Amino acid sequence: MLHLSLLADTTWYPITFDSPLNTVRGICFWFTVALVLAVLITCLILKGEVRKRFLRTALFAGVVYACGIGLILLIMTYLEDGLTLILFLPLLILILAIAGSAVALNKKPAKLTLILAACVVGAALIATLVCMGVYFSTGKPAEDNWLTNADVDQVGLYISAVVFVAAIVAAALLLGRDEGYGFDSKSIAYAGVAIAMSFALSYLRIVQMPQGGSITIASLLPIFLYSYMFGVKKGVFAGAILGLLQAIQDPVILHPAQFILDYPAAYACIGFAGVFAKVKKLDKLPQVQIALGGIVAGLARFVSHYLSGCFAFGVFAPEGQPVWLYSLIYQSGYVLPDIAIVIAVSIIVFSSPAFVKAARKYQPKKKAPEAVSEEASEESTPEA
Repeated sequence: MLHLSLLADTTWYPITFDSPLNTVRGICFWFTVALVLAVLITCLILKGEVRKRFLRTALFAGVVYACGIGLILLIMTYLEDGLTLILFLPLLILILAIAGSAVALNKKPAKLTLILAACVVGAALIATLVCMGVYFSTGKPAEDNWLTNADVDQVGLYISAVVFVAAIVAAALLLGRDEGYGFDSKSIAYAGVAIAMSFALSYLRIVQMPQGGSITIASLLPIFLYSYMFGVKKGVFAGAILGLLQAIQDPVILHPAQFILDYPAAYACIGFAGVFAKVKKLDKLPQVQIALGGIVAGLARFVSHYLSGCFAFGVFAPEGQPVWLYSLIYQSGYVLPDIAIVIAVSIIVFSSPAFVKAARKYQPKKKAPEAVSEEASEESTPEA
C-alpha cells in the first residue's frame, strides 16, 4: 500500500508537461539523454589522439552546457515558483562565474587564469552560502511545512545528527590521512566547477518524491570525479557544500538537525566515492575503484536520510506501520536508484584509459619514506 501511495504522489518529470517549468524540464531531460548517447557513440567511433581531443572539447562543453541548463531552470523556478531574490541572485552569479571561468580556462589555461577563476568562483560560492544562511535563519521550519515541533523526535534527531556528523568527520580524516590539508587554487577551481555542475544537473530530475528527495540524471557524478581526483577529505567538503545548495532547490526542512542530516551530512557522504582511488591492487580496474567507492558513498548517504526519516518524518507513516519500515521503504525508493545511475555512468566514464590517466594526475601524492628521510637529513646537515 505504501508503494502505491508513493507512486501516486510522486512527480515523474520526463513525462510531466503540466506547467511551463515542467515542460522545459522535460525537454531538457530528453535532450540531455540524447546528447549523452551521442557523445558515448562518438567516443566509441573515434580512436587515438582524435578521441583525446574530442574528450577535452566534450568536457569543456559539458561544463558550459550544465551551467546553461541550470541557468534556464533557475530562472524558470524564480518566475514560476517564486524563488526569493536573496537566493536567486547569488545562485545566478555563481553559475555565471563557473561558466565564465570555464571559458577563460579553455582559451588561456595559464596559472594566473586558474587563480583568478578560483577566486571568483570561491567568492561567489561564499556569497551564496551567506545569503542562504540569512534566509534560513528566519522563520519556523516545522510550521512552514505544516507540522509542529511535537511531530518530530527532537532528541533522536539531535543525537543522530551529532553522532553521524562526527562519524563522517572521523572517517574522512582517517581515510584521507595521506592527502594533506588545505586547498590550492586548482582544487578550489575544480571544486567550484564540480559543485556547480552537480547543482545544475540536479534540476534534471526523473522523479520527485512527495516528502523530498529525487532521482536525477547522474547529478552526483561531478562530485564522484572530484573525490577520485583530489581525495576523500576534499570530496567530503565539496559534497557538504552541494548539500547546502540543495536546500535552496528542495527545501523540505522540519528541524535544524533534520536539515543537517538531509542536506550537508547526506551529500558530504558522496565524497567517499574516491575512497578506493589509491588502492594499488585495483589500479588496473578503475571501474571497480569508482564503483566500490560509489557503493560506500551511496550507503552512507542512505543511512543519513534513513535517520532523518525515522526521527523527523514519522508522522507521515501509514497508520499501523513502524516508522523504521516506512523510512526504509521511502529512502530506498529514490536514494538507491539515484546512486545506481551515478555508478553506472561512472563505470562508463572510467572505461576510458585517457580519462583515468588524466584524473590520476590530480590525486594527492604520498612521499616515499626514503624521500622523507633524505629531506630530513639534508635539513639537519649544517651548511659548510
